[in-house]
Amino acid sequence: MAVCKQSLVFLRVTKKQMSTQPKLTRFNQNVLSKYQIYNSIFMTLPFDSITKTGVLLPLFHETCQKGFENGDNPTKIVTDFFHKYQARRSSESQISLLFRFIQYIERQVVLFDAIEDAAFPIVNNMDGIGTLRSLKESATSTNKKEQLKQYLEEFKVRIVLTAHPTQFYPGSVLGIITDLSKAIKKNNLLEINDLLAQLGKTPFFKHKKPTPYDEAVSLIWYLENVFYKSFGSVYDYIQQNIFDGKPIANDIINIGFWPGGDRDGNPFVTSETTLKVARRLKETILKNYYKDIRSLKRKLTFTGVEDRISGIEKQLYDAVLDPSAISYASFDTFVSELKSIKEIVIAEHQSLYVNELNSLLNKIHLFGFHFAMLDIRQDSRAHDSVFSTMVEGLIENGSEIFPKNYNSLSEKEQIAILSKVEGAVDISLFQDEEVLKTLETIKAIKTIQESNGERAANRYIISNNQTALNVMQLFAMLKLIAFQEKMTVDIGPLFETITDLENAHLVMEELYTNPTYSAHLKQRGNKQTIMLGFSDGTKDGGYLMANWAIFKAKEKLTEVSRKYDVTVIFFDGRGGPPARGGGKTHQFYASLGPTIEDKEVQLTIQGQTISSNFGTLDSSQYNLEQLISSGIANRLNETNLSMSKASLEVMDSLATISYETYAAFKSHPMFLPYLERMSTLKYYAKTNIGSRPSKRGKSDTLVFSDLRAIPFVGSWSQLKQNVPGFFGVGTALKHFEDKGQFDKVVSLYSESSFFKTLIENSMMSLSKSFFDLTKYMAEDAEFGSFWNIIYTEYKTTKRLLLKLTGYSVLMENEQAGKASIDVRESIVLPLLTIQQFALKKIQELEKAPVRDEEQIKIYEKIVTRSLFGNINASRNSA
Repeated sequence: MAVCKQSLVFLRVTKKQMSTQPKLTRFNQNVLSKYQIYNSIFMTLPFDSITKTGVLLPLFHETCQKGFENGDNPTKIVTDFFHKYQARRSSESQISLLFRFIQYIERQVVLFDAIEDAAFPIVNNMDGIGTLRSLKESATSTNKKEQLKQYLEEFKVRIVLTAHPTQFYPGSVLGIITDLSKAIKKNNLLEINDLLAQLGKTPFFKHKKPTPYDEAVSLIWYLENVFYKSFGSVYDYIQQNIFDGKPIANDIINIGFWPGGDRDGNPFVTSETTLKVARRLKETILKNYYKDIRSLKRKLTFTGVEDRISGIEKQLYDAVLDPSAISYASFDTFVSELKSIKEIVIAEHQSLYVNELNSLLNKIHLFGFHFAMLDIRQDSRAHDSVFSTMVEGLIENGSEIFPKNYNSLSEKEQIAILSKVEGAVDISLFQDEEVLKTLETIKAIKTIQESNGERAANRYIISNNQTALNVMQLFAMLKLIAFQEKMTVDIGPLFETITDLENAHLVMEELYTNPTYSAHLKQRGNKQTIMLGFSDGTKDGGYLMANWAIFKAKEKLTEVSRKYDVTVIFFDGRGGPPARGGGKTHQFYASLGPTIEDKEVQLTIQGQTISSNFGTLDSSQYNLEQLISSGIANRLNETNLSMSKASLEVMDSLATISYETYAAFKSHPMFLPYLERMSTLKYYAKTNIGSRPSKRGKSDTLVFSDLRAIPFVGSWSQLKQNVPGFFGVGTALKHFEDKGQFDKVVSLYSESSFFKTLIENSMMSLSKSFFDLTKYMAEDAEFGSFWNIIYTEYKTTKRLLLKLTGYSVLMENEQAGKASIDVRESIVLPLLTIQQFALKKIQELEKAPVRDEEQIKIYEKIVTRSLFGNINASRNSA
């Protein structure tokens, strides 16, 4: 311990000293060095039933590294380790040690997370490019501050928190990460020691699936402890430093929320869940207001103010105990009272503590009584089934809302009827469970609006939207069930597959020219939200085509929307890794040109991306500012981001070739068997990390269309092959190289920020690939040639990306990011080795003449447990 105390001395460097050093140096000194020190402490701590594991794990890690360097397979590496270091162990004891290794590695990842979180404001320049301070200073120096204010009065950023299961930390572990980060910031060795000991004894594995409400509560923790403060800080800065303290009508930043409202493929989300989550959101924001009012009450002890603050405190206290005690009807009264108190403080008490009052008023402006905007989402196919059943039920009960032959009419005829539909539907007429779930959810939206305000729940997303009929069916249901007088809900179609993206503008034009829908848009401010799904787009069309198809769809949707005087708002369904639309998100938005509407930036934030990009006050504020800046900087600086005709042709050709390559690969007869038998795909369902089923359909056999994007992409990640992030890119680039036209791709890379961002994100996927792990599969009689197809494309892609960029290594321009990835990949190398060893054992046991079910279960448990650490270690993928 004394050695560690001495080692910490050189880490105590002032923030001012650190800011002048290169980012990689700051990373090495504040992350890597601290990890090495604290990990050495962690490895010596005695945990229950994990004796000597801390001594043996470094030996196993070294065995893995040397083994892969020598070309050994995971089975040989594990066998050699036991032979060399633990020859006397029984087979049961060996298995037990492997489980202990998994436990240790999971916690090493947590330790690294906490250290990175603590070092975030030092490694990242909190006042540098992309921050609000930089944006303001740039605008001021070029006499464009008024222009900046104008943009901010109409621009919005919305991050939408989803419960998609890409984060394996239970709430207790997230709490330890938070506490550990604080202790590391202070270099408090005793506290760090206790927290590491706590970490060693805290279970990671969930024995049962969380409910949708459990998922909501987990994410509300971030709202209460992080976003409430970071959103307030960002908004306060904009008001004070850009608008000179004057009120801003626009909220600029807000939060969307899916847990409790996302019914797509999740039978466990009911109207009761939705209402319960909305109540919890309201209760939480009122609790935060109450805390702030309590703090203000201690300061505003003035005549004419103190009693009024006490009155608000009492009202909020009652509301926290019973959220229904304060209705949305009293919201304006609440705000007016605070504004009145502010005026007295300014007029009679020298503006003492007026900044604190302003800050609270800003938070109320941002969060209302709803805290986050609860979206409802369901698949168009589910709606279609519900709608047909509902119509049949109404006809059987003698209703004249729909003609008796409605379900046999053409799509065009049905839309015509839906456009004129009138009346109210009594849902007690129906017995069908799915019909009742859908209609009760629509009623719940109205209830939430009455209690928490319209912003609390005013958007309904239709997944897998393919036609205008999909939208009009929902429009009719909303109107008939709860919104006869005034439709206060926006409908957002979600286009996901390559075909749907190509047809999206035609669907929207049909809606824009529909008089009823057009009238609805007019009373909603002539704004139309359209969601675009990166994850399923990549699964369907491969990396380049998915991104290019979305780019082109946005251009066409922008054009058709502007034609009909509609402001289109693009809502991007982005995951963590580049294969699911993640990667360098800020650069992506900054790379879009004038042909794409950019009044708002909306994107999903999920799983490890929430904790890595928004999990602390520093990271949350920094990334919010980056998103705001990415949407405004180019307009402010009048950057020309348009592609030349030649570049457009090259981009189109690259995407087409990549798509054809990926499509051929996807249709290979070994594609699904490889995923099913050689990857961890089927083990995702056993992890108990999310409330949703792991696949859409109910078929016992694996069907590609049933695969959810998360386990699909995740399985390739566990194999360290990351196919969805690069497959087809190499072949597309090689096409131009073979024709002697590679200079055209180089010109595209030089000219297009969009293409450059795609290439850099693909590099991240390649950086996280490690084919030595699965090289043994090349010798497999059944899957060897298929593995070689993947490996060949990887080598081609890597070679040509280096040629294109001129780099000597991948991610050469992102050295700190690369260093973070390298450390994380090194931490999980033994974990991946154990996983592959167990998968190979399962394959052998399943081929044996007599199946040993007990042994298969043991190795399956090893595979399932090994999923956690690897996914958590990939959190810096966004």
